[in-house]
Amino acid sequence: MAQEFGTVIIGAGIGGGTAVEALRDGGYTGSIALIGADPAAPYYRPDLSKNVMLEGSDPAESALRGEDWYPAHDVTTFFGTTVTGLDPQQQRLTLDNGENLVYGQVILATGATPRTLDVPGADLGNIHTLRDAGDAVAIRSQLSRGSKVVIIGGGWVGLEVAAAAQNAGSDVTVVLRSTPPLKSALGKEIGEYFEELHKANGIKFVTEAETNGFSGTKAVESVKTSAGDLPADLVVVGIGADPTIDLAVSAGLETDNGVLVDEHMRSNDANILAIGDIAAAQNTLLNQRLRVEHWDNAVRQAEVAAATITGGDKEYDWEPYFYTDQYDLGMEYVGHGSSDDDVVIRGDKSSGEFIVFWTRGGDVTAAMNVNIWDVGDELRALIGKKVSAAQLQDQSIELTDL
Repeated sequence: MAQEFGTVIIGAGIGGGTAVEALRDGGYTGSIALIGADPAAPYYRPDLSKNVMLEGSDPAESALRGEDWYPAHDVTTFFGTTVTGLDPQQQRLTLDNGENLVYGQVILATGATPRTLDVPGADLGNIHTLRDAGDAVAIRSQLSRGSKVVIIGGGWVGLEVAAAAQNAGSDVTVVLRSTPPLKSALGKEIGEYFEELHKANGIKFVTEAETNGFSGTKAVESVKTSAGDLPADLVVVGIGADPTIDLAVSAGLETDNGVLVDEHMRSNDANILAIGDIAAAQNTLLNQRLRVEHWDNAVRQAEVAAATITGGDKEYDWEPYFYTDQYDLGMEYVGHGSSDDDVVIRGDKSSGEFIVFWTRGGDVTAAMNVNIWDVGDELRALIGKKVSAAQLQDQSIELTDL
């Protein structure tokens, strides 16, 4: 006989783990099942490219809760388990071991799947993507002084791994199809700032280059690019990720680059909610649908989903937020700017301490503080306001007075 649960959460990442806690904190007394393909209990995934890669810390130190927390709060866990079928009509799940679960409501938190390269040699050893703790440990174990590391892609993951590899003494090359890195997220000027930061720390860039394949006997030995071959002991592919929505599609949910959900995280099936990387959610503050692949969004959407189930009134009404640490640079970004927005710099970029504003038509769309701390609330308050570039640049005007 199938086990029955009031709420089943599919995906045991930071979003799924937070949803469990938020349900119990919100007074939910029904039975809960938490299912995750990762064999580990939910952990803080941003630590993979930061603490684990940089400091060699044990991923277990990044756990949201100890494994004993879940049974203590009447949560049945299925770690190392994949859901192979979701039947909304029967409100039934099928697990990879053939077991069936019956649910009252489901929260989909299946995250994103790193893209890979379909090129000759892609199955050689020592070619990795970075998504889970196992990936991070495998990559970190191969970083050593003098080892040749090639990173394909110049997004956040690629650049954070580059910084970690450089910190370990590796010889690092980043291969880019277009330049500068992060251009699609931050625009040309700030992308160039990050590129120069990495170059100043010894990172080499091969730009405007296609990756055509890999060669080696059992493990990778070189990367074949349109700009020439690169020797490699380790390759990390960081070319983005796609929302893991196969289960949602097979269940007949409405999707468009993610699972379409309202501001309360409900899909077109009232018993199925979606959060985190897979949720293309209606943002009531910005009055548009967004899909955001960052931990802060997953955590806050998990709290919204839990409130929706328990009868609360939370909704998706905040600006996106993310952060990164690379070398001696720490930054926080808030808002939803575009790469072709106007860029306004407050302070001196060469000092390493400054604030960036993105504006469109005079309206502030996003802001980023670099090595300047405790200004997050002030920057968040400026998003959506019409402020002239001269005022934004004028450091004699307090942020609170803009």
